[in-house]
Amino acid sequence: MRVAVVGATGLVGTTMIKSLEERNFPISTFYPVASSRSVGKEVTFKGKVYKIIGMQEAVDLRPDIAIFSAGGSVSLEWAPKFAAVGTTVIDNSSAWRMDPSKRLVVPEINAHVLTPEDKIIANPNCSTIQMVVALNPLHKKYGIKRVVVSTYQSVTGTGKKAVDQMMNEREGKEGEMAYPYPIDQNVLPHIDVFLDNGYTKEEMKMVLETKKIMEDDNIKVTATAVRIPVMGGHSESVNVEFEKDFDLNEVRQLLAESPGVVVLDDPSQNLYPMPLIHAHHKDDVFVGRLRRDETQANTLNMWIVSDNLRKGAATNAIQIAEYLVAHNLIEATVEV
Repeated sequence: MRVAVVGATGLVGTTMIKSLEERNFPISTFYPVASSRSVGKEVTFKGKVYKIIGMQEAVDLRPDIAIFSAGGSVSLEWAPKFAAVGTTVIDNSSAWRMDPSKRLVVPEINAHVLTPEDKIIANPNCSTIQMVVALNPLHKKYGIKRVVVSTYQSVTGTGKKAVDQMMNEREGKEGEMAYPYPIDQNVLPHIDVFLDNGYTKEEMKMVLETKKIMEDDNIKVTATAVRIPVMGGHSESVNVEFEKDFDLNEVRQLLAESPGVVVLDDPSQNLYPMPLIHAHHKDDVFVGRLRRDETQANTLNMWIVSDNLRKGAATNAIQIAEYLVAHNLIEATVEV
């Protein structure tokens, strides 16, 4: 495969490159792509140095796959141009997620919807991905009625500028601000822009994307998305009401047997998922603190943690590409 990574210099882009290496994705030619200000800079892939190229040059090279992590406006402008020359685009921005003509995919759940005609495929929001990976096997068994989720999201979800802000604050340095307030030793109940209904765009992404990925508009979701001063992954407190009653041991077994899920749930040994200890640099979704909600029937409390740059972004996109290749939904260009 001839593969382009668009946004190759960003936090997600660099993680994509690393993940492509680690997963040994079948690449014959690699194209790192970024904005004009980064053209000519160098990145390393599998021990070889590559110069970053611009968007139009990348389109002209007609890669088989272009994995985007360059922001919504860039995706809206350039993804159709790549698709027009036959490239399959896997886009990590929010640009195409709720477009009814585009697939929104978490491979463990709904890769079956993909076809060779899908030339722009949307990668879901990081918080949504980790939540639905854990919820899907339980939904199949018990039927989800309602989800109440509060997130505890890493500064890496905002990007390098936010990481720099936090580190500058820790060191007592002045610097650019990614957030309207200090983030170190603080908590911001504010991710993305506020909407007319009082929710943020991040919160509504979780509401709408969950329904689309799980192919069930009847699932009710309400979310509060919160930024905290950590790196390594996002954490979520999730309260799930089911149609049917459940057995906790069966819940643990269902989760443990589900692809991409690791159960860490032994309070007697202080075993529960944490971003720094368990999720950082990993591709799995970690689940623990499993317990009944004693105030309401058929309701489960759970704690879900995952590396937002990996499964929440880069790895999920690459898993989509792996599925396309494995199921012959994309053909490699024969180079002469």
